Amino acid sequence: MTALRAPFPWFGGKRRVAPVVWAAFGDVPNYVEPFAGSLAVLLGRPHEPKTETVNDRDCYLANFWRALQAEPEAVARWADTPVNEAEIEARHRWLVAQADFRERMMRDPDYYDAKIAGWWVYGLCGWIGSGWCREATWTDGNAGRGVHRKLPHMGNAGRGVHRQLPHMGNAGQGVHRQLPHMGGNGDTGRGVHSASARADLVGYLSTLAARLRRVRVACGDWKRVLGDSCTWRHGTTGIFLDPPYDDGAIDYAVGGRGISADVRAWAIEHGDDTRLRIALCGYEGEHDMPSTWRVHAWKAAGGFSSQRSGDPNGNPHRERIWFSPGCLDIGAPAVVSAPPPSAPRPADERQIDLFDRRTA
Repeated sequence: MTALRAPFPWFGGKRRVAPVVWAAFGDVPNYVEPFAGSLAVLLGRPHEPKTETVNDRDCYLANFWRALQAEPEAVARWADTPVNEAEIEARHRWLVAQADFRERMMRDPDYYDAKIAGWWVYGLCGWIGSGWCREATWTDGNAGRGVHRKLPHMGNAGRGVHRQLPHMGNAGQGVHRQLPHMGGNGDTGRGVHSASARADLVGYLSTLAARLRRVRVACGDWKRVLGDSCTWRHGTTGIFLDPPYDDGAIDYAVGGRGISADVRAWAIEHGDDTRLRIALCGYEGEHDMPSTWRVHAWKAAGGFSSQRSGDPNGNPHRERIWFSPGCLDIGAPAVVSAPPPSAPRPADERQIDLFDRRTA
């Protein structure tokens, strides 16, 4: 399979190390990602997808993946707007006011809103730094301050829209910046100046939608997708744990520091289960894992990963992934077990059963 990429910038993504993860997991019949983010590992899977479940507590992010699955053209239509400061600010204020949307995302595993998805990805591609639809902005601390409010994306000493745009290499083209893995007729990635801009965007989002067609997208606490009915009952399960790092510069939209220790405890508790192949991400020294776990050092790309005061190498060289004893030796052939026949489901996992209705 051809590896794909999310159509938005995402700090802390694991695209570079995805091949290592899949070498350790093998062609497992079941895959679970409790901290979905940009789905870099899932989208980098080299095998034909089987049963796959992802989750994220960030309802805007989970909504984007759900809406993309169902209506890629609608998402593209709502995202396809030239980037300007006033539009981004207005959409941000509207998005964070959608309390009913956030509540329904947590309750209804089938719910999505294509307009919110399109506006969210539009803003994420144009916003500078952290703050886009962050949990802290859901109650507006700038209420009534008008032009005196804090402007989170007006850096570079008052240069406003003329500032250096750190993650928009095509200068203000937003979702139409050079889209990954999209060849074309020479004007791919030129945004509103390209005659084929809309077709390019719709085409790429439709390709992603096809890849994600059978992926179950949950929105809530990370543990809710780690029960038996989401893991080993579907066969040998690869579980990719990439929680917010406790020692890092990234300002996460929802949740944040403090989760990592709980995730580590879960991984250690379940690490000897031969039905599970677990990968746990973190910085060097962040996780004190049993000696039976193997650790893989890798170098991340730039962005927030490069920010570490006093260290010329920054954070990229600190990235580590710990693999549970059940994982394959990298390069070993993938031999996995099939799902057990008609395994009964315990009554106390009804919240996971909600996702079993999402078969398409």
